[in-house]
Order: sequence, then C-alpha cells, then structure tokens
Amino acid sequence: MTQTLTLIGLGYSGRALAERAMRGGWRVLATARDPARVAAPRGVEVVPFADGAALRAATHLVATAPPGPEGDPVWAAHREALRAAPLRWVGYISTTGVYGDRGGAWVDETTPPAPTQDRSRRRVAAEGQWAELAGRAAVDLFRTGGIYGPGRSPLDEMRAGTARRVVRPGHRFSRIHRDDIARALFAAASRPPAPGVRVLHLVDDEPCTGAEVVEEAARLLGMTPPPEIPYAEAAPRMSEMGRSFWAESRLVSSARTKAALGIEWAYPSFREGLRGILAEERRQGAAQQ
Repeated sequence: MTQTLTLIGLGYSGRALAERAMRGGWRVLATARDPARVAAPRGVEVVPFADGAALRAATHLVATAPPGPEGDPVWAAHREALRAAPLRWVGYISTTGVYGDRGGAWVDETTPPAPTQDRSRRRVAAEGQWAELAGRAAVDLFRTGGIYGPGRSPLDEMRAGTARRVVRPGHRFSRIHRDDIARALFAAASRPPAPGVRVLHLVDDEPCTGAEVVEEAARLLGMTPPPEIPYAEAAPRMSEMGRSFWAESRLVSSARTKAALGIEWAYPSFREGLRGILAEERRQGAAQQ
C-alpha cells in the first residue's frame, strides 16, 4: 500500500519534512488556502485546504496549524474527512508551552500539562481533539521548543543588526533545529506504534539563555555581540507575546523521545546548530561561484 503523507500547511518545518519523506520514496501532499501562491519542493502535490481530498488519501498526517478560539482549524473544517481517512499515523505539532511556568524545573514526556496562558490552554484542547483518532491510528503529540534553522537564526539577526542580548538571570529555554524536527517526524511516521496517544518532545539537549545563543552567533561571525539589556529595561518595549514568553521558565527533556524513536539529534545544542547553518551557507556560496 502506498504511503501518503499529507501536510496541513507547508511551512518552514513542513518543507524540510516533505523533502525528507520524498527522498524516502513517499508520496507527499500538502494543503494551502491558495496553492497557486505556494512554492513547493519538486514532487510535492499542493491542493486547496478547503478540499478534503488530501485528508481522504492520507495514510500519515502532520498538522501544524495553531488553534484559534474555536479550536483546531483542521477539525473545524474537516471533521468527517478525518474520521473517514485511512490513517495509520498522525503527528500534531504542539508546544512546550502546555507545561506552563515550572520555575526553572525540568519536565519530561510524562509530566502533565499545566498551561497558564490562553494560547497554551487552546493547544491542550487541540491535542485532545487529535487524540480522538487514537482508537484507530497512532497519534503523536509533538511538544516543540523554539524553532531555528537556515534563514531563521541569530546569525541572520546579527547580520541584520536586529539581535538583542536580553538578560534575565535564571531564565533558560529549549529550542530545536528545523532539520531535527524533520528527522524526528519522519522517524515516528516510518515506525508508528500501535493505535494510541504518545507524547514526544522536540527540544535539543541543552536549554540555555537567549543571550548565550546571540553571543555564539556573534563569535562565529567574528562580530561584536550587542550590549546586554536587563529584562526589566527590555520588557516595556516587548509585544504581549514577547513578555508572555519571558513570563515562564521550564527545562524540557527529550531523552524519552530519542529512545522511543531510536534517534540522536544532529544538532544536540545551539552550538552545533549554528555551526551547521554557517557551514551550509558557505557550501552554497561556494557552489554558486
């Protein structure tokens, strides 16, 4: 039976997964509200989101769209198509924000959610909607840290002059390289467990401060890092979203996830991740000369 991976949305991480799946010989479909405006990787079939055909063909499904006040947008538009699809595996991209503020303590895949913000409460509710499929398909809930990668990293911010080194003692957070997201998703889709719900964490092995990442980016580029800004000074100029990020502190482990999927991260910390991005940029630059 042909394995068909349907991506609800072909965003930054979705493109990396699509390319990996096609290299593995999978058929890949992606939905978009306006397919004509999507520059998809070669071989990806892009179809309108409003058309449920991509769902009805899916043996494997990845949903990345965030929930709104009315719940998960895929369930709102395609509840019956989801229930009729020949699904064997579903991956829902959630967030580590569902754990709320833990005062800098560690959480792992067995820790119950304790959201403190409305958007995180909506994520927990959306996870519950996707879990409805667990009676007949494996459902993996991927709780994800801050995503970075080529074109979206402090290296770009340093070059653009927009990097900031905000300092709040004791505040560390987790992140994950885009390519490790694709690695984990494809590993899970390729070897799904029995029907049921599984929680997996997409975070690297070293939670750290944002200032440390900016300092490393500056060092790699041979640039002077921006001056330190105390959080109390920076907060009044932040968006509500930015302040909500700094309001919570937790350390997230992915040891159980790596063991379950039989993988190790290609970029176990921001140091390897930033070096990898820079090396790829240089390879591409050399190839274009």
